[in-house]
Amino acid sequence: MTEQQHVLAAVADTRVAEDESVVLTSELIRIDTTNTGDPATVVGERVAAEYVAEKLAEVGYETTYVESGGKGRGNVIARLEGADSSRGALLVHGHLDVVPADPSEWSVHPFSGAVQDDYVWGRGAVDMKDMLGMTLATARRFKRDGVVPPRDLIFAFLADEEAGGDYGAQWLVENRPELFEGATEAISEVGGFSITVKDGVRAYMIETAEKGIAWMKLRVRGRAGHGSMVHEDNAVTKLTQAVARLGTHKFPLVMTDSVREFLAAITEITGMEFDEEDLDGSVAKLGAVARMVGATLRDTANPTMLSAGYKANVIPSVAEAVVDCRVLPGRQAAFEKELDEILGPDVEREWVTNLPSVETTFDGALVDAMTAAVIAEDPGAKTLPYMLSGGTDAKAFHTLGIRCFGFAPLRLPADLDFTALFHGVDERVPVDALKFGTRVLDRFLRSS
Repeated sequence: MTEQQHVLAAVADTRVAEDESVVLTSELIRIDTTNTGDPATVVGERVAAEYVAEKLAEVGYETTYVESGGKGRGNVIARLEGADSSRGALLVHGHLDVVPADPSEWSVHPFSGAVQDDYVWGRGAVDMKDMLGMTLATARRFKRDGVVPPRDLIFAFLADEEAGGDYGAQWLVENRPELFEGATEAISEVGGFSITVKDGVRAYMIETAEKGIAWMKLRVRGRAGHGSMVHEDNAVTKLTQAVARLGTHKFPLVMTDSVREFLAAITEITGMEFDEEDLDGSVAKLGAVARMVGATLRDTANPTMLSAGYKANVIPSVAEAVVDCRVLPGRQAAFEKELDEILGPDVEREWVTNLPSVETTFDGALVDAMTAAVIAEDPGAKTLPYMLSGGTDAKAFHTLGIRCFGFAPLRLPADLDFTALFHGVDERVPVDALKFGTRVLDRFLRSS
């Protein structure tokens, strides 16, 4: 075969993988893997995990299927040996589960996986069955074509990320750490997507940090009584007053290294200045992405659930609330002290979930490989680090000493409010973005 024929064959193989990523994403969306967080109502990931295992086995992978402490909570892990297995392995991980969706609110059925209007639609399209589809297509291509990456690649398709990973990454790290033996670096979701900045220049945001997740239950006790009488020890009243204080409280501004580096990179690209005297106002100029970046300027504590009472005319003795707290790196102790001051002595609090923040630096050979892969497909693009206001399975893998990044590359239309699609109605991903991401992943995994 001539050199030109080799090039044409490689291009054809790439197009097969691009098209396959769209099909795989659509088919994964059709598999309902809704995670309510309640073991009694969780659908489970088993069917999706078996689908992934079958697709990997078709091209010759040996896979490990693990049910992680709960019926149907399926996880699939496969390893592709690299040219130098003495180097630290690269972990490519993603979660199979999705948050619930109400079909009555959607333009298309959320589990249709519809491919229409140049998008793939459905729950999980961006969180994160798009990355699973791109990863699976790339892994299949490597095996089919006999591609030997520079080092071992570990592909992990996991359960339960949307509820903290107790039946997924957290369980596997605690019970099956040998599955990730030798891994030193990892990539996964919520990074590598583009935002369009000055003069149409695209900047690709690579996640290098994420806030801690601390889901907290508040409990207030009072005296039970008749609803018709004057009552000075009402648990509901005391709880709602405390929740209102917390929900309207503004935690102090903290400039972490990751946020400072992100803002400096935006300034370099656009000339936009970020006045620390009015940082909230300055960040608001970033457009749709300001929602995500703004949430990384300070700790947050958002009340999400209330529970009290069992009859209209009975004052209950106990009232409870759930609060979603997100804590910046290095702020846990100060955050808890501030909570106690806001809530006061009558409010009991307990952590339902308390997962640490994660932070790494934006440097090194892996970052260089990400940047090179992006620029090869989008000349003139920039890459920059940022902190995720949410959390991912990186929290589990970080405890194994693995350096974690968010890199699920997508080139997005300038007018698409991408961050609003996470857990939102009419979640969808552009077909062209999936194909672009597959090409970038292919380049990146061959050179990392």
